[in-house]
Amino acid sequence: MYTSSKLTIPMRLICLLLFFKITTLFAQTKGATPASIGIVGDTADVTVPTQTGFVLGGGSTDVKEALQWMIDRAKGGDVVIIRASGSTGYNDFIYGLGGVNSVETLLINNRELAMNPAVGQRIKQAELLFIAGGDQGNYVKFWQDTPVEEAINYLIHVKKAPIGGTSAGCAILGEVGFVALNDGINSEEALTNPFHPKMTLLNGGFIDIPILKNTITDTHYSNRSRHGRHLAFLARMARDWDMKAKGIGVDEKTSVCIDEKGIARVFGSQAAYFIMANKKKPERCESGQKLTWNRGGKAVKVCKIPATLTGEGRFDLNTWKLPKGQTWTYWSANEGTITE
Repeated sequence: MYTSSKLTIPMRLICLLLFFKITTLFAQTKGATPASIGIVGDTADVTVPTQTGFVLGGGSTDVKEALQWMIDRAKGGDVVIIRASGSTGYNDFIYGLGGVNSVETLLINNRELAMNPAVGQRIKQAELLFIAGGDQGNYVKFWQDTPVEEAINYLIHVKKAPIGGTSAGCAILGEVGFVALNDGINSEEALTNPFHPKMTLLNGGFIDIPILKNTITDTHYSNRSRHGRHLAFLARMARDWDMKAKGIGVDEKTSVCIDEKGIARVFGSQAAYFIMANKKKPERCESGQKLTWNRGGKAVKVCKIPATLTGEGRFDLNTWKLPKGQTWTYWSANEGTITE
């Protein structure tokens, strides 16, 4: 039987076609960005208007209602997750909530990747940016003074896209951050010596969210008894930088959502704490000595806002005035012991 050579596909061409198909699938799975480890949804970039918003996640189980709050502000755009460790768990989870074009995870786990302009450009294309948990020390070491930092601040100041983070991703969102460059620190260590080698604080020069000026966040709050270390952070801010220091502590399974007007809503199942130093500095905040910041038992004033699934509890970050129906409580420290 006669067989036309036009119908016979050379093996080399078959191999080329298979190679093209495999590399195309690989690109769709990994994305075009060097740091990409996975993408779901439409791989084509979309550009839509966005609405400012910030989410402070307390860690552990993510609050779906807070993520949905961000998605509503992303207006059907693309979501980018950034992290320095871990995998693509957020991709299917967030995409499954609906209302977004795609979700992509970038694993930016060294400065070489962070310095790559393509990585910064991909972040700039996001309509929603979420910073996963992990080790905030790595976020500072890898991302500070790179296109990644520049891209995050572009989203905040120019594009005005919603940005959030949980656990370590939340710890770097305040103007002042506990950046854990020498490991984490517990409350006892911080109160016993507020200049402990583990007490690594960064004042500015990284992520710039204006409504969080003079503010330090903390997470896993009541669950890991972090009230004491947060008080020590505020004491250092008041002593070292003459700040009227403020703090936002977020429990696990809880998120604080801050809108474009600076109004914070508390979603989830536990609580958030809004803490502000009174005018006077600590009586004693010195290296190697136990913290004393008493001021008549009123060193800092604290407003605890219970979380709900509908975010009913609110706090105005413009004025830091007490919401109606709430009362201030006070925390202080004497010889390294906190009183609440």
